[in-house]
Amino acid sequence: MSTPDFIRELRASAGQQLLFLPGVSVVCLDDADRVLLGRRADTGRWAIIGGIPEPGEQPAETAVREVHEETGVHCEPERVILVQGLEPMAYPNGDQCQFMDISMKCRAIGGEARVNDDESLDVGWFALDALPAELGEFDLTRIKMALSDAPTWFAPVDTPTVS
Repeated sequence: MSTPDFIRELRASAGQQLLFLPGVSVVCLDDADRVLLGRRADTGRWAIIGGIPEPGEQPAETAVREVHEETGVHCEPERVILVQGLEPMAYPNGDQCQFMDISMKCRAIGGEARVNDDESLDVGWFALDALPAELGEFDLTRIKMALSDAPTWFAPVDTPTVS
């Protein structure tokens, strides 16, 4: 994902220290329950769509905006499927961050899936039995949760055993 201007401005004063940032990831499904994926320009791997909210933007608005910006597909949010603090990470340039990911299930309502920005090399709809083998646990977990009717809005926490 490209770095939003407000993050660049923040980095100008904060340097490369760890920033705690919001993020939104989206499992977007069509009427046949195919999953919308983009092949990321930064890693070359297929992944669900995601991005960083703009200041003042609600997570559902971010989901709709990111899906359209990256794929040309119009969607509407259906529900939050997971809220999870991710592990801290460092980018190749040394910038450090930790995302609080809000994952949402959305339904496509229009548009045509296509590469719509410079963040994706390819975009496509995938049947559940034909997902790319390279999809990671992050994406697969969210897809599974989006398809489940079980309440899955938070990540399980390991609870210490009391003796």
